[in-house]
Amino acid sequence: MRPRVMKRSIVTATAVVGLAIGTLAGAGTSFAASVPAAEPAVSAGDFSTLATNNLGLNRDQAKQLQRWLALHYNYTGDIDGLLGTESWKAVQRHLRMTWDYDLAVDGIPGPNTIKALQRSLRGYGYTGPIDGIAGEGTRRAFAKFAGGLDA
Repeated sequence: MRPRVMKRSIVTATAVVGLAIGTLAGAGTSFAASVPAAEPAVSAGDFSTLATNNLGLNRDQAKQLQRWLALHYNYTGDIDGLLGTESWKAVQRHLRMTWDYDLAVDGIPGPNTIKALQRSLRGYGYTGPIDGIAGEGTRRAFAKFAGGLDA
């Protein structure tokens, strides 16, 4: 009687494992097909918020810079402490008039904008290379510049 019980247990275990594998294989395909399409992580309306780069400035320093840019370099955006495209266009206009920035005023603080900014920040303690990388020295000097503006 013992071999018969053992045989029945093995058959039962094999059947359970087979059913489980078959169920998982079938469920995997049907489950994957029923998952809704992923939503985009960012909508077009969110882009302006993501396109800000305060380059190390806190919100108060960025507002001070925006007020100054509004007074002198035709910045017409909100004084919100978020340096977005319009703020950077005004910075580029400033750099064009004072530091031989001769590239597009596109509002993108890319390497050439940062190089011109680094040249302009020499008088505010920037001593690093003019390399277009906004490292700690660039950010510190930019904060000193923005903090000392009268607007």
